[in-house]
Amino acid sequence: MRPGWVGRRQYQLYTSIFKRQIDGAGYATTPLSKSNIPIDAEALEQAFSLFSQASDQLTGAYHELQQRVEQLTGELAVANGELRRQYLEKEALSQRLALLLAALPAGVAVLDAADEIQEANPAARRMLSEALVGEPWDAVAARHLRPTATPNEWESMAVEPGERPRQISIVASSLDSAGGRILLLHDTTDAHRMQQELQRRQRLAAMGEMAAGLAHQLRTPLATALLYTANLAKPRLPEGERVRFAEKALARLRHLERLIQDMLSFVKGETEGRERVPVSPLLAEMLQVMEPQMSAQGLRLEALDHSGAAEVLGNRKALAGALLNLLENAMQACDAGATVKIMAEADADTVMLRVIDTGRGIEETVRERLFEPFFTTRSEGTGLGLAIVRGVMESQGGSVAVHSVAGAGSEFVLRLPRAG
Repeated sequence: MRPGWVGRRQYQLYTSIFKRQIDGAGYATTPLSKSNIPIDAEALEQAFSLFSQASDQLTGAYHELQQRVEQLTGELAVANGELRRQYLEKEALSQRLALLLAALPAGVAVLDAADEIQEANPAARRMLSEALVGEPWDAVAARHLRPTATPNEWESMAVEPGERPRQISIVASSLDSAGGRILLLHDTTDAHRMQQELQRRQRLAAMGEMAAGLAHQLRTPLATALLYTANLAKPRLPEGERVRFAEKALARLRHLERLIQDMLSFVKGETEGRERVPVSPLLAEMLQVMEPQMSAQGLRLEALDHSGAAEVLGNRKALAGALLNLLENAMQACDAGATVKIMAEADADTVMLRVIDTGRGIEETVRERLFEPFFTTRSEGTGLGLAIVRGVMESQGGSVAVHSVAGAGSEFVLRLPRAG
């Protein structure tokens, strides 16, 4: 009685149920055969009823499973289509980024957690003149770059005779939590050249605007020196008068010499000759040079050095000249008994040099024009001292600022990039 559509395990199950029904009815449990099976219609009907119910349940479950499989197959097809679309979009984006990196004028280098170069675009390879992938970044930088006075700016080392070094700005950004960095390299050589040319033109423009004032500055001491010199030619001039006229003529000529020297310094801008300049010895030199002069005028000079072992990159002679200029101005602004301080401070990126006095201070109207060339409030001044100070600071990548209140003293602050 095994139907053809019933499976082997289902047949065994229903045979077992049928056997239990017969046993429960009190029939002997002898082996089944066509000749010895007693037929109980009620038990047989119940067995087939159970069989039909189980078959219906299995059929329903099979249909539900088939529908679920079809549903999941459709959802999987949609998901696969979406994944393929996203993959194609990312592939197109990757190609666009690759083309963009290749076309960028700026250099891009990707470093792993060990600081080895994994990728580099053509601009980066041109700037550093070698294939970079697989090289440690520190080794590449040591071969091709040296630091400058400006933070995050480097100077490329010339690779061919007669080739001028180029200025390269490098900015680093972290990639992800697993480590690694991306370096952006900008060639700022042309920008530096244009900035220097702009500063030179500004100085020349200032010279042109102040030509009339300069003529007056030269004519007055020259005419005075000529007058004193003419008196020396008098035959019966007493010796004491001759010496006095000679000294006055010499003083006027020295004033002319200083005026001409200041003009040359202002026009040149003091931009040549970079070196590492330790701050502490520079402060000690200022104290040694200016303390005797200030003591002779009844002033007290204090040097406070909080710079540690900080250094700046620049022209030592120009920096010393700028500080001496500020200290001389402070000395002339103070009466006997006042105090002048020169201070040095440093943080991770900047060195600050301060010249502070307790003198007469500066009026606001004067303070606005303080750094203009040829502007001065002293009869013996050239009007170029503070203009030279500003030019020196700008050429060294720094700045100068003044804080002053009339009657309460002044403070000049020089800020310079710290040498790495």
